[in-house]
Amino acid sequence: MTTIRHQLSLNENFAAPLPGVREAIVDGAGRVNLTLDAMSTGLTQAIAGHLGVDSSQVFVGPGSGALLQQFLTAFAGGGEVVHAWPSFEMYPLLVRNAGATAVPVALREDTHDLAAMADAVTERTKVVLLCNPNNPTGTVFGEAEMRTFLDRLPAGVLVLIDEAYADFADQSAIANGIRLAGEDPRVCVVRTFSKSHGLLGLRVGYLIADEAVVTGLRPGSYFFRVSTVAQDAAITALRAEEVMRKQCAEVAAERDRVHSRLLSLGLEVPRSHGNFHWLKLGEANESFVRFCAAGGIEVRTLAGGTGVRVTVGTPEANDALLELTRSFLHGDEPPGGDSQARQPVSVDRA
Repeated sequence: MTTIRHQLSLNENFAAPLPGVREAIVDGAGRVNLTLDAMSTGLTQAIAGHLGVDSSQVFVGPGSGALLQQFLTAFAGGGEVVHAWPSFEMYPLLVRNAGATAVPVALREDTHDLAAMADAVTERTKVVLLCNPNNPTGTVFGEAEMRTFLDRLPAGVLVLIDEAYADFADQSAIANGIRLAGEDPRVCVVRTFSKSHGLLGLRVGYLIADEAVVTGLRPGSYFFRVSTVAQDAAITALRAEEVMRKQCAEVAAERDRVHSRLLSLGLEVPRSHGNFHWLKLGEANESFVRFCAAGGIEVRTLAGGTGVRVTVGTPEANDALLELTRSFLHGDEPPGGDSQARQPVSVDRA
């Protein structure tokens, strides 16, 4: 059995924990027998102060996935949720769990087709779910596009923007969801500490929305609490903003280096604003995944196998991935002679 040396299928952030986070976790571990701040009041206030919003507009939960589920359960049940596709693979499941119907709208040139999404809104639509940057393609939509989109939406439709990867994006290219949420009560934004702040294993996120939306979410907060250790770590991570921004810039620089190399290999890869890349190899997608696994790197197909998402890892991991990609495209024998990892006859390229 091949040993996986580099895990590049989970969009993990390989930067070191932010300053003070380890210490906050260790200190918090000594008090896990106590209730302490059960409703995350301190973290809520810290996020509000950090973003310059009122604490009544902040709702904290155990990761963005849980917040997405809470939001859809509270506001989408019995209706329709319009979302782009391919996008975060859990959206259809989260919508079904909420008792709603998913209405997927195909991407246009690997990014959200906001005009088509507006066209898909009907009298049954309760929520439009956007992902910016989009997972798995990494593409973004800007503020002008978003404002045009909002102008077309009925007053009663909520818009939830999933900004899990926003800190890795070119801020001049991506819509400022927090600002839009402050201007339009229909706009809500969900973010996570899992990616740019490196707290994936602790599960903590937050949602910014109009006070009426936050009030509608509160009944579920008693059952979706953030652990006290995670609260301590998140508050500490917020204080390390400068280091976080530096680390995100380093990830983005490495991402862009890998992107350039992938293009030089002849692949068509959208410019990513996340910490991952989207490779569309057509019928060769699954073979590429097996080929990489044989070479000790784990990547994954998504959206019904329509593409392969590859996390931006360490330079060593990325170089190994690029070498495997080159070998795959040149028809080399799979590492270790694994015949199941052999590429098909043709590979779609740019």
